[in-house]
Amino acid sequence: MKKLFYISTILSVILSLNVLVSCDDDPGVENYYTSSKQYASDFLNDNQAQFSSFIEILNRATGDHGKYRLMDLLGTYGSYTVFAPTNEAIDKFLQSKGVSSVAELSKADCDTLALNHIIEQEFFTTDYNNGTYPLANMLERYLTITCDSDTVSVPGKVRLMMRINKNAVIQLPDDSVMNGVVHVMSSVIGTQNDMLPDVLERDSAITLFVQAMNATGIDEKLREQYMDQEYERAKGPTFDLDSVDWTNDKLCLATAVEYDNVAYMKHRYFKFTAFIETDDLLETKYGITTLDQLRAKAKELYDPMYPDDAEVTDERDPRNSFNRFVAYHFLPFQATYYQLTCVDGPNSTLATLFNRRKLDICDWYEGYMNHSMMKFSFPLGAENGLYINRRGVMNRPDEKGVKIRGAKVATPDKMPDNIALNGAYYYIDDIIAYDRVTQQDVIGSERLRMDGSTLSPDFMTSGARGHYTKSTIENGKYGRGGQGAKAASNCNTCLGFKAGFAKNFVYSDNITHLHVRNRVMHFWSFEGDELTIIGKFDIAVKMPPVPEGEWEVRIFSCFGFDNRGIIQFYFGPGEEVDGKVVGDLKPCGIPLDMRPGGTDSRVGYKSDDALGDEDAIAAFDKQFRNRGWMKGMGSYGSGNETTGVMGTAFRKQDNTLRKIITRFHSDGKSDYWLRCQQKIESETNTMNFDALELCPSTVFNNEYYAEDKW
Repeated sequence: MKKLFYISTILSVILSLNVLVSCDDDPGVENYYTSSKQYASDFLNDNQAQFSSFIEILNRATGDHGKYRLMDLLGTYGSYTVFAPTNEAIDKFLQSKGVSSVAELSKADCDTLALNHIIEQEFFTTDYNNGTYPLANMLERYLTITCDSDTVSVPGKVRLMMRINKNAVIQLPDDSVMNGVVHVMSSVIGTQNDMLPDVLERDSAITLFVQAMNATGIDEKLREQYMDQEYERAKGPTFDLDSVDWTNDKLCLATAVEYDNVAYMKHRYFKFTAFIETDDLLETKYGITTLDQLRAKAKELYDPMYPDDAEVTDERDPRNSFNRFVAYHFLPFQATYYQLTCVDGPNSTLATLFNRRKLDICDWYEGYMNHSMMKFSFPLGAENGLYINRRGVMNRPDEKGVKIRGAKVATPDKMPDNIALNGAYYYIDDIIAYDRVTQQDVIGSERLRMDGSTLSPDFMTSGARGHYTKSTIENGKYGRGGQGAKAASNCNTCLGFKAGFAKNFVYSDNITHLHVRNRVMHFWSFEGDELTIIGKFDIAVKMPPVPEGEWEVRIFSCFGFDNRGIIQFYFGPGEEVDGKVVGDLKPCGIPLDMRPGGTDSRVGYKSDDALGDEDAIAAFDKQFRNRGWMKGMGSYGSGNETTGVMGTAFRKQDNTLRKIITRFHSDGKSDYWLRCQQKIESETNTMNFDALELCPSTVFNNEYYAEDKW
């Protein structure tokens, strides 16, 4: 049956309006529709009187493949969300373009219209009713859905109005079909072709930041490149890199106990995400109303951290304090509100696999400002929401007694039309800066546990991190076990990356394959996803740019499979030159054999339960560390795909372990690389680069506080 709207959403609208009127969000029994036999194409064809113009567009459109009409695609097995504009909606669109019929549109126009109205994943309005869809549409643009109250259509009643991209109205939502869902639209969804700086300039709430962006020339940099023209011409001799639709059996690759179905991005884009203080915030909280006052604030924040650059006056120079201030407000990739942490939706199942009373769900990213980091937290409880550079647990200080609130990110429903062709932006409720507090008290005083799938901007912009699958479980969010070697029946759809087109990673296609696994809940993967590296690989990973200090490098992985590799690690400062890392990378001990499990004598894992009391556990942890090992994190455990119940914490599992690689001193301004070289002469052995930990000495070598188990 067609899913109903959330009653609680309606009630909140009524209460916020403080009116006493009846609320009727039910479109009527006669409009309820459930299809047990129809595909989306059948639904449209059976309602020709309503959708004949859209059908004509779909019959002319093929997209960039040219293999099939999109109307035919909607008649096949799969998972689709179709935003179907009525004939009246198409007529209004045609009039705005000065044409009288669909026949006068070009083939390219039809492609754009059709692709902009289809997402290759099923999303009901009850799944997302305020926010940005986590998957781009077939035009590779993100769509937002927002809920408004409608007090005009039916006098005396409050109805729920849902809009796509703030303007296009859903007339009738959630018609279920065999291969997805159809939302009937009373208007056409507009196509955003403006770059991010242009979208920012239209927002009257952030004029001061826009002036600063233009004064530093960062607006020009954001416009420099959108699509990598070299990407589609790149080929690799070992792996078939042509598949972009998960139909190639050659790219069903054996991993640990099953196969991953791999495809490659159609295009490579360069995008950004911005977090911006409003004019009202700057004036109310800081008394800043002019550009010169903002410049003074930038010097106050950055000169103490970069005294050698205090006299750099050229605001287009990345060393200048004003340039640093503006640049730090950007991430070098596009992500939605619910992609920046593992709270992957308003009712996130994945989030339930964390012990959020011990640690907030957090992720760290390299910023657009040179050698900077940004932390994102999504605490549980009264202070629930997305924060930048926050420290603490829930609404209390952490185990060291420190709490730093950070800046809260506005939810998508509080934003105007914030999606651009090359990115998105969000309001924040306080100033963010890579200042002393951020570098020393947040980033530099906490263990950074970074999922491997976050280590390249390309993993993020492409949607590889947290990639949805063809699975029917949880609307296809999470992968399933037992997947085989045939693409047609393998729903674990993963994204692969060609050599030279994954920033921060250096390798060659002839011996190395890399893909980001789709998110799963049942496997031993931290945060559900991981990097999988296959072959006689030799791959170098640029480390995130941590602040100055002593740091320990660790990897978290799942050990104990026969097709794992024997890896020699190298570490040191370096730079990428012509597709190679040049620098002083030194070997880190003997090669690591990832095939033995934790209970193997070469590892020597002992469970907390077997050890008994806390003193024995602490003594073993110290001994284990001295041999270069640590148990897995205690704050996360794989679980059930549908119930979301946390399973056994990784700390209690003998195959989920952390390996200490090396220690190093960061000067806060140099690049450091970790090289991973396979020592087995095999084209099928693997390394799952699940998570990277960068831990400061203030955590691993603190005389007052032992490093937590979480």
